[in-house]
Amino acid sequence: MSKSGDLARLVRDRAGSAPPDYGLVLGSGLGHLGASVDGVAIPYADLEGLPHAGVSGHVPQLYIGDLEGRRVAVFGGRSHYYETGRADAMRPALELLDELGCDRLILTNAAGSLREDIPPGGLMLLSDHIAFAGTNPLIGEADERRFVPMTDAHDPGIRADLRAAAAAEGVALPEGVYCWFSGPSFETPAEIRAARVLGADAVGMSTVPEVILGRFLGMRCAAISVITNMGAGLSAERISHDHTKQMAPLGAAKLERVLRRFLRD
Repeated sequence: MSKSGDLARLVRDRAGSAPPDYGLVLGSGLGHLGASVDGVAIPYADLEGLPHAGVSGHVPQLYIGDLEGRRVAVFGGRSHYYETGRADAMRPALELLDELGCDRLILTNAAGSLREDIPPGGLMLLSDHIAFAGTNPLIGEADERRFVPMTDAHDPGIRADLRAAAAAEGVALPEGVYCWFSGPSFETPAEIRAARVLGADAVGMSTVPEVILGRFLGMRCAAISVITNMGAGLSAERISHDHTKQMAPLGAAKLERVLRRFLRD
């Protein structure tokens, strides 16, 4: 049996065999949502190959159970490219999700806004992305499935349902393009200006590799950014990871309402 198959068997032994309706990956400051799942929490340390979420603000546990009447698998944290130099660091986690029979993936992240109409504390639904980091999690993959088409990588159907859920909750959910920088240093003002010229609406250090991997595995993907700051040079605020963690809860409360309504409806 494959490693993902072995991990799936362990998860089923602890959480039951029903496949999750949705997989969720939680970004900085959003890990509390996992604790709301009515089910079991499995530490990443028990799941060989899963990242140990070495960034504060992430919770290294996999939650399996019910949330708003849906069976979900919630990853309380992720590994980033800048931690390991590997763009495919989340591949074992997503292969496990695939092995469990889940084919819908929702990703969340903390991001910097490039638009005045999407201020800190707001949300942005990703309509598309730019892999500005210049690498790809499928480099070295031998299977010709590596040539993954990325048109509609951010699934139009799931996005429509998320917009409807946000509208029902009275939460603004504008769409925009997310630009992936490698990190861990924040972007320079010149890089922010370049990203705006390229058509980006927000910048961040995650999510894009997971979308590529999700599409490679045949999953329908969608992603929402919690805006924690304006991009460098667009405001007087001092950008830092501590600032990100402090600001994330402002948007996280709105995001939780949207996700709960989405799952419920």
